[in-house]
Amino acid sequence: MKKLITFVAAFAILLITIGVTPAISADTELWDVYNKVLKKAKYVDLTHAFSPTIAVWPGFGNAKFKPAVAGREYKGYCKIGEAFEYKKHGFIASSYELVTDQYGTQLDPPAHFYEYGATISDLPATYSIRPLVIIDIHEKVKKDPGYHATIQDIKAWEAKYGKIPEGSVVAIRSDWHKKWKETERFAQKPFPGTKLDALKLLHLERKILFHGHEPLDTDTTPNLEGENWLLKNNFCQAEGMTNLDKVPEAGALILIGFAKPEGGTGGYARYIAVCPPGWKYGKSIVELPGAPLPKQPYPNKRDKNGVLRPTPPG
Repeated sequence: MKKLITFVAAFAILLITIGVTPAISADTELWDVYNKVLKKAKYVDLTHAFSPTIAVWPGFGNAKFKPAVAGREYKGYCKIGEAFEYKKHGFIASSYELVTDQYGTQLDPPAHFYEYGATISDLPATYSIRPLVIIDIHEKVKKDPGYHATIQDIKAWEAKYGKIPEGSVVAIRSDWHKKWKETERFAQKPFPGTKLDALKLLHLERKILFHGHEPLDTDTTPNLEGENWLLKNNFCQAEGMTNLDKVPEAGALILIGFAKPEGGTGGYARYIAVCPPGWKYGKSIVELPGAPLPKQPYPNKRDKNGVLRPTPPG
């Protein structure tokens, strides 16, 4: 046995000497990328928090936020219908009555419009990180709130930065996100969109992953021709994005997270832009490590809409 151990040790030393890494050693190249690049990058949230008072397509209505209550009695610890409390139970929890999965910042899968389409739980893990392209139409939207991005807008971006990367996410900056709190106006026409021929160029010729926009619909045509074409041709799209004005037009990445209800026709999404270290917006992991998180200035209490917020006394 001693001879075997000696042989294994000697063989490992030999492999290291001749530059062959033993199979049991870890490949830490991605950790190097994290430490050298991602840790110093600037992170910008492209996602609206959703609540019972946000803008929503008028046919859906709004969510309701409530304290979670015990659904059954548990070992004398809680009674059916009893709301969980910090003092009595040591914790609280929330209950969300979500009237639709098309709510807030979203990721729409094909099944939203197409009976043979992939649902949100069918989307692969490879959706998680991609190059991010920002096509800026906000000056045109200032003059015409119903302006729709065109092939010419795409070509203008490419004239400055080169061909749009295959597999990227293309977000259309309109600055419509600044109207988010104008809940009635936000969801009403006219609002910015993207023309069908521009969508076809992006998906069929540039072969992007999906496009995203700040309003809650792709276009304002009577039959939603752009959204219909996208979803019925098995593409996804992002809706209700924000802070696209705080991201470089080229050079950033996008992190894509979404809830995964089985068979879901929409995803409550979280989009985060990863920008170069010298970018003027966002925070780096070095600046905001995230653990521990800061203590709230006041106890968390629910407002009249059931949303938990730090609330000063009185």
